[in-house]
Amino acid sequence: MGGVMHDVSKFGTLAEYNRKRRFDVTPEPRGARASAAGPKRQFVVQKHRASHLHYDFRLEHGGVMLSWAIPKGPSLDPGVKRLAMPTEPHPLEYNAFEGVIPEGEYGGGTVMIWDKGTWEPEVPDVEPALAKGDLKLTLHGRKLKGSWVLVRTRNGQWLLIKHRDAAASTDDVTVTKPLSVVSRRTMAGIARAAGASEQQIAKAQAADPPRSPATAATRPKKRSA
Repeated sequence: MGGVMHDVSKFGTLAEYNRKRRFDVTPEPRGARASAAGPKRQFVVQKHRASHLHYDFRLEHGGVMLSWAIPKGPSLDPGVKRLAMPTEPHPLEYNAFEGVIPEGEYGGGTVMIWDKGTWEPEVPDVEPALAKGDLKLTLHGRKLKGSWVLVRTRNGQWLLIKHRDAAASTDDVTVTKPLSVVSRRTMAGIARAAGASEQQIAKAQAADPPRSPATAATRPKKRSA
């Protein structure tokens, strides 16, 4: 990328986000300065088939979306601990991004808005909780609800864990509710709609849960989002 993004410092906390992307190539939104906070904090989960399938878990804080990549996706089961790898903060505008990042670009592949909503901390101050590595929060999403915790282990890994409450379940929500909450499309449907390459469509299709025989036999019925 050479000197294309030669002055990313002006973007503050979004400098890393901008440094990794060529906005004359990717349809992703450019990361301007951190935005002013709205009345409610947003959260989004974007299913992303890049080099590997993962789910990007993003929480609005400080005018940006703090981000963690969850390889296996969130689990509603309090007994399941999901690895959550911190990534660079994203702009708030990214919450509306669903489509295909071109091959050869950073994160190239299909992106789905798998869930979205608002969140609230269960602690008085988010900054000390993040520094301590113990952020308790409540999600108000279409698929993810109730109390959760992002916790950092002694070896430095972050985990996303569901607390025991009325929203807890042993169902695999990534399988039972696989569709976009915005377009109601599958990963393959998003890739096709964006005019993706055959290779990207194939990768996106492989990221979709297999249809059950009953579902395939009753095609007019759509899978739950």
